[in-house]
Amino acid sequence: MDRSTGALSESLENYLETILLLIKENSVARAGDISKRLSVSRSSVTGALQALRERGLVNYKPYGLVTLTTLGSELATKVLWRHEALRNFLVNILGVAHTEADEAACRMEHGISKSIVDRLLHLASRLETCPRAGGKWVLGEDTPCGKTARSSEKCEPCITECLKTVKSIKQTKRSRK
Repeated sequence: MDRSTGALSESLENYLETILLLIKENSVARAGDISKRLSVSRSSVTGALQALRERGLVNYKPYGLVTLTTLGSELATKVLWRHEALRNFLVNILGVAHTEADEAACRMEHGISKSIVDRLLHLASRLETCPRAGGKWVLGEDTPCGKTARSSEKCEPCITECLKTVKSIKQTKRSRK
């Protein structure tokens, strides 16, 4: 968190994220739109906007448009990035339904560090591209061969198949050149 803003609560991070999304969608953010999006009262929005303004994160005057300051935009972008990264991991890697993943990501995004999100993204990238453990596992199979392997002997045919696939991909790439 920035030295001048102090730690933001989950609620204030949600307000920043919502303001950013409204600006992206509608070019503007208004207190009433924030109230509807977050399903909170207008007085709650007013209180949150005043707190964010005091921290130098939003430009806000009653009955006016709400804009993000440079710092507010940076923080909102970070919150949104964590949310989208977590949601995509839950959907694409763990196979969680989109709505459930979005709700879980919203709860998780506030307490997880950038380094952990980066590691999850690295894992996701490796799983999605590894011919041995990636795509088939991501689709919900226990192993790439679709069988629950309990010993390394049962993995040998799968590894052999994987090596054939990798060689085939390399040959295809060479023939295209």
